[in-house]
Amino acid sequence: MSFGDPNNPYGPPPQQPPPAPGYGYPQQAPPPPGIPPQHQAYPGYPQQPAYPGYPGGNNMVPQSMPGLLVTARVFLFIISAVQIIGALAFLYFAAFASDVSDGADELGFSTGSDGADMAAGVFGVFALLAAALATLSITLGVKFGRGGQGIRITTVIYGALGAIVGLVSLFVGLDSGFASAVIGPLLWLIFGGIIAAAPVTPSGTAWFARPRY
Repeated sequence: MSFGDPNNPYGPPPQQPPPAPGYGYPQQAPPPPGIPPQHQAYPGYPQQPAYPGYPGGNNMVPQSMPGLLVTARVFLFIISAVQIIGALAFLYFAAFASDVSDGADELGFSTGSDGADMAAGVFGVFALLAAALATLSITLGVKFGRGGQGIRITTVIYGALGAIVGLVSLFVGLDSGFASAVIGPLLWLIFGGIIAAAPVTPSGTAWFARPRY
């Protein structure tokens, strides 16, 4: 009687083969490549979404401001400088018209005094408008660093309006026949178009939608 005989009742019990896959034991799928063990899912536990910016995540967070947004930001600061110069020029014209009005009153020219007063008021309104636009341009440029969707939408509208003004001025300049009357509106059109387009690109949208801690 040999212990190797499978029919020997006194021999060791025969070894059972391992259970076939899928029979009584749930199979765990291998983890996807590129995810460390501490971030892998375990049976019975819900899978946590990937953190933004993590190499295995789907939504990568931009680490620095995209180049087109940087260009739009520089254009905003350039435009604000031009608007400040315009505000100062309108203030000077308003002060000059006010002096003319005072001189006309002293000489007894009431008609000239009324016209000068009206011109001073118009120049004053233009000065305030230019100063307000300069403030808006600077604020948008500064807020590009930490601004959200409100800054993004305001920038798009502001750039689109500027591009429309530049386009209308370009047509007027072309009708005048002077090359010098085309350069300024063309630059304004380009600046406004880039300012309006930069926040709506995929990189610009991701920049303004990134989480802030």
